[in-house]
Amino acid sequence: MTKKRVCYPESSCFLKIWACLLLFTLLLIACRQEENYPYVEINLDTQAAVVAAELSPGKTPLRVAVAAVISPKATFDTYSPLLDYLAIKLDRPVELLQRPTYAEINELLRTGQADIAFVCGGAFVEGERENYMELLVVPRIQGRTTYQALIIVPVSSEVQNFDDLRGKRFAFTDPLSNSGRLYVQYRLANIGERPSSFFGDTIFTYSHDNSIRAVAEGIVDGASVDSLVYNALIQAEPDLKDKLRIVEQSPFFGIPPVVVHPQLNKELKESLRVALLEMHHDERGKKALQVLRVEEFVPPYSTGYDSIREMAAAVRGWPQP
Repeated sequence: MTKKRVCYPESSCFLKIWACLLLFTLLLIACRQEENYPYVEINLDTQAAVVAAELSPGKTPLRVAVAAVISPKATFDTYSPLLDYLAIKLDRPVELLQRPTYAEINELLRTGQADIAFVCGGAFVEGERENYMELLVVPRIQGRTTYQALIIVPVSSEVQNFDDLRGKRFAFTDPLSNSGRLYVQYRLANIGERPSSFFGDTIFTYSHDNSIRAVAEGIVDGASVDSLVYNALIQAEPDLKDKLRIVEQSPFFGIPPVVVHPQLNKELKESLRVALLEMHHDERGKKALQVLRVEEFVPPYSTGYDSIREMAAAVRGWPQP
């Protein structure tokens, strides 16, 4: 079981982190720490067990679970400033829990092994239905609290629309992903098809950036991906845009939310809510938001997830909401 300790010193020190992804294992070199300062513990083990936190005296760690929207290294790089901010605002250690699937993230929250989680809409409606997930806040990105599923193909592909993908090799991200699977399942169900009958073959990549690269490199003929991740990756790597083509855009869905267990300690829940809602007023918080590509966190709106609830009910055989 792999466990590394990452600290966030006062402004007099600088954070030193080297991270690389090798054969699906993320190796971290920790920085020097300052005594009695809140730290972030990174759990990179991919099993269901949670690594016990090395507690500072009298401090219980905040356990933050992050789903596989992007690859492990990208997730660590993206969320580190946020964890730093929360450690300072709450004056307690923070433990980052990464898991390769949304189902594992949901299980961490359901069993009380995580306090707060960043999930997608498909995973949220699953947890909500089982009464172990509650909306806390949602991000606003480019003025919106919505996003889309994008159906992408290689730029050289003869595929012009979704129907042309019949018999092709297609990539999903995660079994519980809304943009990475549920939308396509629902779309196919409406024409009397299933992924197994429509596509020639399907794979799971377990991250949207992996799906995007799989299409760009011609490993698959198409994929359904999160528009937020797609746009961020294209901006970071402009050359990718020349390798990809969007053939379909879904309707707008409620943006991937930040959630907690309904029975989480009320004081902690409120402290988390306030810390996230006020991030854009704090200099350190602003920097963390910039890395996340988020303008601000705002109060949630439950009705924004109605369309995902309806799709999940239709595909998973639930009673219609």
